[in-house]
Amino acid sequence: MIPTYPEFAPLELDAREALYPNLNLLPDGISEFTFAGLYLFRHTYNYRISRLPDGNLVISGHRREKSFFYLPCCFPSVDLFDKLMHQYDYMRHMSETQANQHRIELEARGYLVFEDRDNFDYLYNREDLATLNGRAYHKKRNLVNGFVSSYSCEQRAFTKARIKDALAVLEEWRTAKGVDGDYAAARDALEHFEVLGLRGAVYYIENEPVGWCLGEPLAKGKMFAIHFEKACDRFKGIYQFINQAFAQSLAKHYRYINREQDLGDEGLRQAKMTYRPVGFVKKYMVFHPDRADFAPQPLEPPAECGPGTVHECSDD
Repeated sequence: MIPTYPEFAPLELDAREALYPNLNLLPDGISEFTFAGLYLFRHTYNYRISRLPDGNLVISGHRREKSFFYLPCCFPSVDLFDKLMHQYDYMRHMSETQANQHRIELEARGYLVFEDRDNFDYLYNREDLATLNGRAYHKKRNLVNGFVSSYSCEQRAFTKARIKDALAVLEEWRTAKGVDGDYAAARDALEHFEVLGLRGAVYYIENEPVGWCLGEPLAKGKMFAIHFEKACDRFKGIYQFINQAFAQSLAKHYRYINREQDLGDEGLRQAKMTYRPVGFVKKYMVFHPDRADFAPQPLEPPAECGPGTVHECSDD
């Protein structure tokens, strides 16, 4: 049961039936705005949900000791938006569609709107990742070819019977990394993949599980988001192999693969850029001028891409 605003309730698994239909129809493809994307990180951000008077959703959370809210499906009335902005430190993950519709009005009313570059989702052409054609992918192809020449790896569709195998890979991954990272969310995803609507694959070498990935469709089936990808990195080239093999297995109606954000990690940003993204799913933050002491400086669009939700890049 989702309470009516201003009451909020914790985000629980039984809320999927109420949230999934509206989230599934969102056009922008923000990776967090799926039921799985919200539910699996409910503890990380202390998500709580409420239903606005018009029936749409508002989701609250906390990050780095600051409170925020999401409006994934709508923008409320001016008075209600003002109330939310006074109640929380800022609005997070405003989509580009919402920014195009409301940014001028928000800035005219004194609000500060910033691009959140660290949380842009990276978009890749599915066909590019499936084929790795061209000079830009030379190093990736070499790693995949080296892996294939050394190991006979089999891709099997993710099923309940393979949860145990995927969990074994996850445990080895955590031990090798020496940190938990998103371990808890990944384990949750494996154990509840059916009800969350996730799909993916498990990878085997001589019947030993060595990797897996899970994701789901976004943007009305235009793109597919990879939420988790884990492997035993004692096998050189295994991540590049999984990346290509899973892209090859996806239906052709998925034009784009969304591989989520880099969270401002420079190493991760460089790694994501080596796969030649064709664009980004942009996200924005909105601040009240009196409560913007921690707001970032305004950012220009990434130099490697032009304007628009899907920023087309050159082929240099």
